[in-house]
Amino acid sequence: MKYVRLSLSMAPDLRHPMHQFVVEHDGYDASYLVRGNALGEDVQTFLFHVDGHPVKPYREALEAAENVVEYAVSTCPDETFYLYVRGNPSEQDHELVDALIKAGLVVVSPIAYRADGTIRLALVGPGRTVQRAIEAVPDGIGVDVRAVSEYDSRRFEAAATLTDRQFAAVAAAVECGYYDDPRSGTTEDVAERLDCAPGTAAEHLRKAESRVMARAVEEYSGPD
Repeated sequence: MKYVRLSLSMAPDLRHPMHQFVVEHDGYDASYLVRGNALGEDVQTFLFHVDGHPVKPYREALEAAENVVEYAVSTCPDETFYLYVRGNPSEQDHELVDALIKAGLVVVSPIAYRADGTIRLALVGPGRTVQRAIEAVPDGIGVDVRAVSEYDSRRFEAAATLTDRQFAAVAAAVECGYYDDPRSGTTEDVAERLDCAPGTAAEHLRKAESRVMARAVEEYSGPD
């Protein structure tokens, strides 16, 4: 059974308007589709975690989006927020979902709608099924296969919830020995690799660590 990580790209006029909002506005890194109802329905209900602020411009864009039927926002203390939304999928959304469903694949959450305009997602299924799904992706959507491996049920994709900058900070920290025991690297070393201020590097690491640890607890906590 194969585990495949994909990056999808499409023209701005084909993106969901709220994804395009993230692309066009500073301060918004990505929106992550955490949970949703059965895909392919005429009206879909989803829970997103949006990495960005302020909330007000995002709300205004939701109000203006024709395919948004209902929404609710819950803010977080780390300049992110959760978004409940009901909406009508576009024809492009339907075609993409149909390609995956007909192939018989499982989509692994979260799906990341990133500020660089790409959609990052992971799929699980037999190797030939994965290939058929990739070939069936509609015209107008570019497909970049980022990684292919055997599926391990113990895998959890904490890295998928990180922004590119947060992941780069963690990778730099690992390379310079920041997480070694005893520690041999500093936030200054991470900042030098990222070409940013030490305070900025420390903030990237703090946010990345917070997300990874929260995801680990969510995935591995047993019943009370």
